[in-house]
Amino acid sequence: MPFYMNNLIRRIYSTYGSIVFVLTFLVLFPVFFLTIELPGKKAQGRKLNRIWSRVFFGLLLFKVKIENLHHFRKGMQYVIVSNHFSYLDIPVLGLIPFDLVFIGKSSLAKVPIFGYMFKNLHISVDRNSLKSRGVSILKAKEALDQKSSVVFFPEGGISSLQPPAMARFKDGAFKVALDKQIPIIPITLSYNHLILPDDGHFLLRYKPVKVVIHPPVAVAGLGYKDVGMLKEKCFQTIQEQLWKDNGSLELKKER
Repeated sequence: MPFYMNNLIRRIYSTYGSIVFVLTFLVLFPVFFLTIELPGKKAQGRKLNRIWSRVFFGLLLFKVKIENLHHFRKGMQYVIVSNHFSYLDIPVLGLIPFDLVFIGKSSLAKVPIFGYMFKNLHISVDRNSLKSRGVSILKAKEALDQKSSVVFFPEGGISSLQPPAMARFKDGAFKVALDKQIPIIPITLSYNHLILPDDGHFLLRYKPVKVVIHPPVAVAGLGYKDVGMLKEKCFQTIQEQLWKDNGSLELKKER
């Protein structure tokens, strides 16, 4: 197919995706509002996030494969770390049927209507502000105390210049896990960088969504001296899955 035709089809599909995103969220917004404004209902609001994600990906006709969901145990809390290459990452992780609180960039909280939901049900952080980063860590610990699990993108946002190669991990997620003695679950989002690349064009490409949930990493008895070890272990687990799924062995050797 000629390049311009492929680009046109992607533009039409992306426009459809944007319309679906907005309309489905608007339909559900009154319920989001109630879960936010009524005391003690925020967990139900995050459950509604999962319903919205299912509807969104269903209407886009995406096939979604979540591997190893059994690693999430009912009644447990986890610190979740994942690669972050695309704006699709939060909606995709939102498909996991578990109470997840996301830490996302502060600009999400500024999006009309959507931002109201995000900043009230999740945690927004200005990664350029030391104070904001500190507050986000405190809020993450509070979420864990309230029996939710917390999702970190330890690359510090969409940072990689060459997906599927990740940027190096930062310490925050691992310090939180050690402080609260909560297991860490690494998750690989295999193809989001191909489906919706962070290249400024905002063009969707149709491709199956794949989520790989890796075994929990125990932190019991470990301390801050073990941050480097935990960080490297989780990094390697996710990165190896990315190499495997994307066939990037030559790129791996070059690095």
